[in-house]
Amino acid sequence: MKKLLRATLAGIALFTLSIAPSETADAAPKKFKNCTELNKTYKGGVAKTKTTKNKGGKTKYKPYANSSLYEANKSKDRDKDGIACER
Repeated sequence: MKKLLRATLAGIALFTLSIAPSETADAAPKKFKNCTELNKTYKGGVAKTKTTKNKGGKTKYKPYANSSLYEANKSKDRDKDGIACER
């Protein structure tokens, strides 16, 4: 009986966690005013994908890869290499 109760409680807990709304999925990506503001949060800038390469030369920091965040701050990608505000 105890095993059945534990299994039922574990199943309910897993089901509850799987249907709970995620705050990050519903939130819109933040649009920064300028590169200085963006670089305070993301030192290396924001890349479109993990495989995006910097065409401008060496950078000091590795960019954070997130396509929706990049799209929100696409205007800050001056050299159009897929990385906004790279440093």
